[in-house]
Amino acid sequence: MDNILRYMRTEAPLLAPVFRSDGQARLLAALLLPGGDELSITELAERAHLAYATAHREIGRLIEAGVLAERQVGRTRLIRANQTSPLVAPLRAILLVATGPVVLLAEELSSIAGVNRAFLYGSFAARVSGVPGAAPADIDLMVIGSPDPVAIYDAARRVEAIVGRPVNPTVMSPVEWADESGFLTEVRASPTVPVIGDPG
Repeated sequence: MDNILRYMRTEAPLLAPVFRSDGQARLLAALLLPGGDELSITELAERAHLAYATAHREIGRLIEAGVLAERQVGRTRLIRANQTSPLVAPLRAILLVATGPVVLLAEELSSIAGVNRAFLYGSFAARVSGVPGAAPADIDLMVIGSPDPVAIYDAARRVEAIVGRPVNPTVMSPVEWADESGFLTEVRASPTVPVIGDPG
């Protein structure tokens, strides 16, 4: 739970301090990165792990800035990237490096059978969680379940090619993850960022 609470912080993200808040960066990632759809405010709040009121305020600012656009369908406001804004392309490029790994890995891994849980750990997860430190050189990914390891490594390489940082997957069965080794104890005690499911 502590890791999830850290992930919900709303200060400027350490990996991309050009954004006003971590929540703003996650909202933009949901709309600007591959797979980004037209979404309701409720859906965006859920994807960005934000309270509805916080998401509503951030979306309002981004619409006012011209980065996002909206349309009304009945009583629902649907939000999308404003593709005519000159800010969208550079923001997308920054997001791909800063928050993209979470979104892109979730998209890749969700199509692989046997993935029970997946999360980031190590220095990249620490920076996303707001722990100060040097910029991460790579991204550590833990996958729990019984997937085809080749499919996991192929997915990691595809994401690596997009975000420009090496993605290092570790695949473990639930039994292996339950082990009390020094490495796993350290992983459990360190910040993690959910990709699929709860890190647990």
